[in-house]
Amino acid sequence: MPKYIWKSISDLADDVKSGKTTATELVEKSLELIEENEEFKPIIAVIKDGSLKRAKEIDSAIKSGKKVGRLAGVPFIAKDNFLVYGADTTAASNILKGFDAPYQSTAINKLEAEGAICVAKANLDAFAHGSSTENSDFFTTLNPHDKTRVPGGSSGGSAASVALSLAPFSLGSDTGGSIRQPASFCGVVGLKPTYGIVGRSGVVAMGSSLDVIGPIAKNVEDAATVLDVISGKDGLDMTMIDRDKESYSKLDKTIKGKKIGLIKEYMDESVDPEVIKVIKESVDKLVASGAIVEEVSLPLSKLGLPAYYILCPAEVSSNLSRYDGQRYGYSYKDAKDLSESYMLSRDVGFGDEAKRRIMIGTYVLSSGYYDAYYKKAQVVRTKIIEESDKAFSKFDFLVGPTTPTTAFKIGDKTGDPISMYLSDLMTVTANLTGCPSMSIPAGEAQGLPVGIQIIAAQRKDRELLGFAKGFEELN
Repeated sequence: MPKYIWKSISDLADDVKSGKTTATELVEKSLELIEENEEFKPIIAVIKDGSLKRAKEIDSAIKSGKKVGRLAGVPFIAKDNFLVYGADTTAASNILKGFDAPYQSTAINKLEAEGAICVAKANLDAFAHGSSTENSDFFTTLNPHDKTRVPGGSSGGSAASVALSLAPFSLGSDTGGSIRQPASFCGVVGLKPTYGIVGRSGVVAMGSSLDVIGPIAKNVEDAATVLDVISGKDGLDMTMIDRDKESYSKLDKTIKGKKIGLIKEYMDESVDPEVIKVIKESVDKLVASGAIVEEVSLPLSKLGLPAYYILCPAEVSSNLSRYDGQRYGYSYKDAKDLSESYMLSRDVGFGDEAKRRIMIGTYVLSSGYYDAYYKKAQVVRTKIIEESDKAFSKFDFLVGPTTPTTAFKIGDKTGDPISMYLSDLMTVTANLTGCPSMSIPAGEAQGLPVGIQIIAAQRKDRELLGFAKGFEELN
């Protein structure tokens, strides 16, 4: 576990601006920690020269009396599906190995405009297809709490990086739980904002109606600070909605009087009893602090996973069609003709899980099966949204475990995709509904972290962060 503890993001930036430390010193420390923790394999690429150059520019600006941003000198790590200058963007897939991004993602640009410095790219399941990073085409990241276990996925490298204190925060993407599930497994804070308040331009697409990007951090305050910077209109993303006019860093930590729904379906026999015990203890703390907690039944949430694994692969099959070996990325050199080039480039370049999702997605969208599968899944999604809206008419927040179990052993679910998909059982619903959701460390079960998931109604991100901060202070 971490040998070094970072100050809060705001304090680090204040220290840089006041001269107590320099941006160069912070970046050098982050690079040093990345090198010291190579055994956990959280990082695909280090941006050494570029990050040190930016740090020196910020230090020079401060010495010259120029205005610098609110994150001046703060190092961070981006999941390797974010386009970033200074390192290849591979999405942990062989088909994109060696791809040099022609532009940066909007989120990275916004962070850099405020003085933050990207020092490395984190490992993930290839194209974000997975829940363990075992589907990375390069290597599997190890859980910081137990090297024999997975860190979760698909943002496993991002969560492990924060748990190891390689940087104060990281960026991840969440299509069905890929920020919250690894945050739970690694014992850190993971936030999936409301769909549409953070621009996704320059992030490799998985499921476009489900994808959300957000921060992974050591505490709620840091997550709120990052969200405040990366949220807001992106002219290159037409799915955007207006963000909160108030700063996401203005947190109301009030717990007393809040109405909380404990999701019945997330506390049944399918969940590890040790995980349920930790969640019940957390709920008891909320009650003791004046929260009003009642059980709420969301029966349609059980249909969330099957609906998700129809809708998501359908969008995956469309989004991955652009990787054809002709325009960019891997191309099979010995193909005899164009048809063979298409076929062999994709055969060699895509891993097993990408191929599986392409096949499923193509099947459910094909003539004769669209109505039977895809259309019905969309109807289920609508019903789940209606059920969620009804719950939020009564409760301020919904809570339950983030995952059914603690981090599982590396190899335990390899070759069993259905078992792997079940890791997302409790997280996919928030993606189907577009609601903000986050995982907060709640305790441990047999020495491994357990996260509690807190869900709020759409656009209630600031309220969610405030309540999560209040809960965080109870532990």
